[in-house]
Amino acid sequence: MWVLRKEDTKVNLDFKPIQADDIEKLAPFFCRRPNKTCDSVALDSFLWRDYYKVQFAISDGKAVQWLMEEDGVKHSAMPMCEEQDLPHYFYEMVDYFNTVLHAPFKIYLADEEAVEYLKLRESEDFEVIEQEDLKDYLYDGDVMRNLSGRKLHKKKNHLNGFLKEYEGRYEYRRLSCQDRGEIWSFLDKWRESKGEVVESHLDYEVEGIHAILNHCCQLHIRMSGVYIDGKLQAFTIGSYNPFEKMAVIHIEKANAEIRGLYQFINQQFLVHEFPDAVLINREDDLGQEGLRKAKMSYNPSGFARKYLVRQKNFG
Repeated sequence: MWVLRKEDTKVNLDFKPIQADDIEKLAPFFCRRPNKTCDSVALDSFLWRDYYKVQFAISDGKAVQWLMEEDGVKHSAMPMCEEQDLPHYFYEMVDYFNTVLHAPFKIYLADEEAVEYLKLRESEDFEVIEQEDLKDYLYDGDVMRNLSGRKLHKKKNHLNGFLKEYEGRYEYRRLSCQDRGEIWSFLDKWRESKGEVVESHLDYEVEGIHAILNHCCQLHIRMSGVYIDGKLQAFTIGSYNPFEKMAVIHIEKANAEIRGLYQFINQQFLVHEFPDAVLINREDDLGQEGLRKAKMSYNPSGFARKYLVRQKNFG
């Protein structure tokens, strides 16, 4: 059982809002231990920085600590560090919440590997609850690049239909910061097509994409698009976790009226940008039935499960 620090030994962490300039120095702390969630790469923290009011602090030059907020309640995330250092920095944040914030410790989206390594399910001090709607979908890299197997036959048919109908009219292209104007124009039209009654996170996602495009030269991302008749009709953004040999697909937007376009950009992005990725993480479905159906239709090989970790008996 861990022992709370005394009041005169408060944890000294200097938290600051995450900015694009910080990604370069934060990146080396990521992908240093087992973690198959989309949060295992740096871009997700930047993408959702406004939604969760993301702040970070570097502790001892060995770990990144997180401070976030949702609905006025502060919470944290698992430290980014070497696996053997995880217990030390996990309890450092417990003490920070208790002695500095005078609040019970809480983590959202704790990865399963960390929960198991820290033996949190067995602890008397913490409650561990799976966040079922927030698990990430994992896929076999070779299967997704080839759309092989009977269960993906319909996807292959959609892809072949696209190739036939738009033969000579489409172009897959790697995108750069210089293409941001075209991406913004496409994104604005895509957002308009969703209408006014949409999920609450959508505008934050769009703002996050704009921030990525404004700073893409400073971020560790891969970005591609599909042009039809010279006009951008789809784009996608991904990152790579070398520890897990895993591609993380953060963003994928396409003109839904063009049959097979989603299948085409999905496959081509993996073929060209992540040819050696063993695993593909396509993030969660946020509990939305439409997203869940779409992600399940690709026959996931597994899930990266996430947990709420909440301190018991505080105060």
